[in-house]
Amino acid sequence: MTTILQPPGWPRPKGYSNGVKVRGQMVFVAGMIGWDTEGRFPAVDTAGQVRQALQNVRAVLDEAGARPEHIVRMTWYVTDKAEYLAQGRAIGAAYRELIGSYNAAMTAVEVKALMEDEAKVEIEVTAVIPD
Repeated sequence: MTTILQPPGWPRPKGYSNGVKVRGQMVFVAGMIGWDTEGRFPAVDTAGQVRQALQNVRAVLDEAGARPEHIVRMTWYVTDKAEYLAQGRAIGAAYRELIGSYNAAMTAVEVKALMEDEAKVEIEVTAVIPD
């Protein structure tokens, strides 16, 4: 069971939660980028890479027997804040399609670069499979 942590009087965040409380088996997913199983980047834009990175997250969750609703924390590293914000609708659509409407505790950070030169986003996930 997941409990959303929403302190009294705080505005409700859009698309994420301030915090969550859970019990169960923890699953840690390393930073996933927008490359496919062949190590190629099918998309050059941020939204396309987010979609692929989320598909990669799903594949690792599947391997653990976890589902998207078990995600409790996500950290997103993006190389271009302006492009990320400009493509927000497409990113949101990919998120809803692949992860759902569940609102994990999330952080997004703009970084100078990622380890793979073509990567525009890296998404790290913690999930908890309930007892």
